[in-house]
Amino acid sequence: MNFSATFLFKARKELLEAWVWYEDREPGLGDKFTEQVFSIVKIIEQFPDRCPERHKRYREALVRIFPYIIIYRIQKRKKMVVIVSVFHTRRNTKKKRII
Repeated sequence: MNFSATFLFKARKELLEAWVWYEDREPGLGDKFTEQVFSIVKIIEQFPDRCPERHKRYREALVRIFPYIIIYRIQKRKKMVVIVSVFHTRRNTKKKRII
C-alpha cells in the first residue's frame, strides 16, 4: 500500500520536546525514542489501516517501550499519512482531542 508520512508542526514540536527530555535524562535515550517513533511511522506508511480509528477519523499507534502514541489520519487520495501528534499517554486525554 505504501503511503508517505508527513508530520504537522505540532507533532514535530512534541517529538523534539520528548527527544530533549529523554536526552537530558540519559544521553542516547532520545535517539532510541525517535528510532522507535520512526519505526512505527514506517509500519503506518505500509499499513495505514492497521490501527483502529479512535476519534472521528484519527487513528492511534502505540510506541513500544515509551509511553507515547502517534495520532494520525489517512488521506487516501493523496496516499499520505498525516501525523498530527506524538502524544504522551500520561497527559490529560482531553488535550489529545484538541487537534
